[in-house]
Amino acid sequence: MRSLYAATAVGAVFDEANLIADAGLVPLVAWAEQVGLPDLVAEHLAIVDADNSAGANPAAKVVCRVAGMAAGADSTDDLDRLRQTGNRPLFADLRAPSTLGTFLRAFIHGHVQQVEPGAACVAGRVDGAGGPAAGQ
Repeated sequence: MRSLYAATAVGAVFDEANLIADAGLVPLVAWAEQVGLPDLVAEHLAIVDADNSAGANPAAKVVCRVAGMAAGADSTDDLDRLRQTGNRPLFADLRAPSTLGTFLRAFIHGHVQQVEPGAACVAGRVDGAGGPAAGQ
């Protein structure tokens, strides 16, 4: 089969005022909350004596990083897409990329060891939950 149409230029226009680029993150973040990711991070991770309050509210920062990675962020700067105007009514506790970078730079090996039990618990809950679409 062969197309008989030869486009010389293609353009896209997003003129809908209510369009939200990352609306697909809503079920993902709800699912993360359902399996208890924020609670487990708050329970298992403590970053104390860090500069610039890097250890404040680690649960919000971990969820922001997870959501950012799911949205295609492959660097700390790319996490700024979470703070787009359209996302503000959908998500609470959004953090700036600089804050998320400071948080990550405060990690040492001991913090990774703190996270491991919580990660194992989340993995077990995820396995039992069946994925974001199953609970919706």
